Amino acid sequence: MVQKMLDGLSLDQLKTFIAAAEDGSFSAAGRRLNRAQSVVSQTIANLECQLGVALFERSGRYPVLTAQGKLLLADAREVAASVNALKARAQGMASGIEPELSVAIDVLFPMAVLTRAAAAFGEEFPMVPLRIYVEVLGGVAQAVMDGRCQLGVMGTLTVAAPELVRERLLGVKMLFVAAPGHPLAKLPAPVADRELAKHVQLVLTDRTELSKGQEFQVKSPRNWRLADLGAKHAFLRAGLGWGGMPHAMVERDLAEGALVEIVPEDHPLEGFFMPMSATYRAAAPPGPAGRWLVDTLRRLGGCGETAGPFTLAFESV
Repeated sequence: MVQKMLDGLSLDQLKTFIAAAEDGSFSAAGRRLNRAQSVVSQTIANLECQLGVALFERSGRYPVLTAQGKLLLADAREVAASVNALKARAQGMASGIEPELSVAIDVLFPMAVLTRAAAAFGEEFPMVPLRIYVEVLGGVAQAVMDGRCQLGVMGTLTVAAPELVRERLLGVKMLFVAAPGHPLAKLPAPVADRELAKHVQLVLTDRTELSKGQEFQVKSPRNWRLADLGAKHAFLRAGLGWGGMPHAMVERDLAEGALVEIVPEDHPLEGFFMPMSATYRAAAPPGPAGRWLVDTLRRLGGCGETAGPFTLAFESV
C-alpha cells in the first residue's frame, strides 16, 4: 500500500514543495507558481500524506521545515534537477547544430582541460565558431542569464536563478600560497586562523552583484580585492599578501620555490576542491555542439587531481 502511494508522487508535487521551502511561505510559493495559496497548501498536504512524514511545522505564522523535511528537500531538488536536465538534453538532441557556440568559463577552470576540449571541438565541429569568454565568479552566470553565452562553466556560487540548469563536471584543487619571504611562509603547518588574520589576504572578487554578501574562506579582515586572477598571481609572487589559487596555476611556482603552500589549521586531509559545473538556461539548452562540449569537458576532467571528491566553497566574495 505504501509503495503504491509513493509511486503516485509527481514532479509537480516536488516543485511545489521546493518552492514553499525556498520562499518561506505557501503564499509566496503560490505567487512563484502562479497558483492560489490553498492549492499549494493542499498539494503539500497530499505529498505529506503520500510520504508518511510531516514536511513543515505549521504552528507559527510561517511554515518551517521539519528535520525530515530538510532531508527530503535535498532529495527533491536532486530529482527536479535531474528531470530538468533530462528534458533539456532531449530538447537539445532534437535541435540542429548551432551556427556558433559561445561559452563563459570560470577563471579557476583548468586551462589544460579547456584547451584539450577546444582542440577536439575544432576537429569535431570545424564549421562551428567557438567563442570563449573568461569570467570571474558571477560573471559566468550573468553571461548565460543575459543570453550573451549559450553555455557557462562556473564554480561554487549560490545564485537564485531557477532558469539555469547545472551539470557537475569536475573539482579543481585549490590551496593557499604566499611568497617564500612572507611572514606566514616561515610558520610551521598548520597555521592558526589568528595568524592568518594578521596579514593581508588577496581575494578574488566579483564584477557582478550575484555573489554579493557571500564570503568563502576569507579568513583575514585585512584583505585586498582583485577581479583578475593573473593580477592576484603576480601580487602573491611579489609578496603583497597570501591567498588561494588553483593548484595547476601555481604548481610550477611551488616546484621552483617562487611560492610556498600555507596550510590552515582546518585544512582537510583530502584537500580543498572547487566544484565546477556546466550551466545553461533551461529554456535554451545546448544543441549537439554544446552538448558534445559539455560531455567532453566532463570526460577530460575525469582523471587526475581535478576529479577530487571533496568539494568546498573557496575563497571569494
